[in-house]
Amino acid sequence: MAETADPFMIRAHVPHFERCVADYRAASEATRGRLAGRLGLAYGGQADERLDLFFPPGHGPQGRPAPIHIFVHGGYWRANTRHDYAFVADAVTARGAIAAIVDYSLMPGARMATLVAQVRSAAAWIAAHAAEFGGDPAAISASGHSAGGHLASYLVGRGPFETDVPAPAVRSVLLVSGLYDLAPIARSFLQAEIGLTEEEIAAWSPCDGTVCEGSDIRILVGAAETPPFFDQAQRFSAHLAEAGHQAPVHRLEGEDHMTIVRSLGRPGTACEAHLGATIAASLGK
Repeated sequence: MAETADPFMIRAHVPHFERCVADYRAASEATRGRLAGRLGLAYGGQADERLDLFFPPGHGPQGRPAPIHIFVHGGYWRANTRHDYAFVADAVTARGAIAAIVDYSLMPGARMATLVAQVRSAAAWIAAHAAEFGGDPAAISASGHSAGGHLASYLVGRGPFETDVPAPAVRSVLLVSGLYDLAPIARSFLQAEIGLTEEEIAAWSPCDGTVCEGSDIRILVGAAETPPFFDQAQRFSAHLAEAGHQAPVHRLEGEDHMTIVRSLGRPGTACEAHLGATIAASLGK
């Protein structure tokens, strides 16, 4: 089936898809039991506008401010929640940073502009309230997986029709198996589920946008991913290079679309090393 299935239909190409999903949830439950945190914080007025904070061992609001790392989950903009991805905080806190795992509304009930605005609002809220939980508002980084990579790119990026957008609170981003051109999505099985409009494709494809000066960007893709993810990563990297931003694609051996995000939360993996470099970049290192 995998040879003829839609290349964006991940469960058709990853035999261990369901095992990975179960592992995400079990690992996240363990993380919530192990790490100190503040859960369910509202960054906006909508029910979906919530985030969870997790703190490195020994961290306190009266100590030295810690860098903050935001994670934006995937699910093709129409599935999953922050509860499934708390495990990313294991690696973030091991690096001495505060982890912020963010939720946002889901399509098709919400449209793409809303999702982008929510993720930006979460980052702005984190920067504004950082001192309350011992975070450094000048050292904020972010990562996102799959659709979350698309959304996280807009923490440092701008759509072609956007004007007067405030300067980003985020200094560096790690984009893991992201989606940067929405046109192929509209030709995939997902179109029946999320109903992308021509206006959304034109406005919210990072390959047609810009990136703020001084942003540090890393692009990752698993060596065992389906061809569209390589194509999307390479095209976005080339688009950035044309604008003077160096963001080469890093191909991680042994990783597919499901394992790569799990590796993001495991200290000592190649994926987690890029996470550490992204956090360091927010500190100017």
